[in-house]
Amino acid sequence: MPGIKIEPLNASSQVCRELSEILVEVVANGGSVSFMHPLALVVAENFWADSLSAAARGERIVLGAFDDKRLVGTVTLLLNCPPNQPHRAEIAKMMTRISHRGRGIAKALMREAERLAIEKKRTLLVLDTAVEDGASKLYEALGFTLTGIIPDYALKPHGGLTGTMIYWKRIGEEQG
Repeated sequence: MPGIKIEPLNASSQVCRELSEILVEVVANGGSVSFMHPLALVVAENFWADSLSAAARGERIVLGAFDDKRLVGTVTLLLNCPPNQPHRAEIAKMMTRISHRGRGIAKALMREAERLAIEKKRTLLVLDTAVEDGASKLYEALGFTLTGIIPDYALKPHGGLTGTMIYWKRIGEEQG
């Protein structure tokens, strides 16, 4: 993956704009990431402004993948779990620009999210993905275990219901 750099993102207006553009693009192309099509850019910008504010408070880490200076992918590591779950983190909003898919960017983002989770003393990662057009093959290749499928869990961005697949993975020292 020559030329791709992965780093935590901060709340700069340029980063927020690029994250928002990726979110709008992914939703327009059927990505099931909690939003419906058409997604207004201002709605996406408000979402990312809130998300980056939460990152500044240490509640999550928003990672970005850059091709030169262009943001081409992102994933969020949610750290703000209930008091009885300090050992756990959740993966959310895994997205790659359509132009950059198939280049290993999502895998690299996931590996960095896992590394940071271990650094934060987390021993369990969880995530969910849509049954239709989700990233289940990626997650399984990275060692995540499918717990089950919940049918008709959410609306697809262009309408109609899809199920969700729930995954988990033990990480760090306490694997097993």
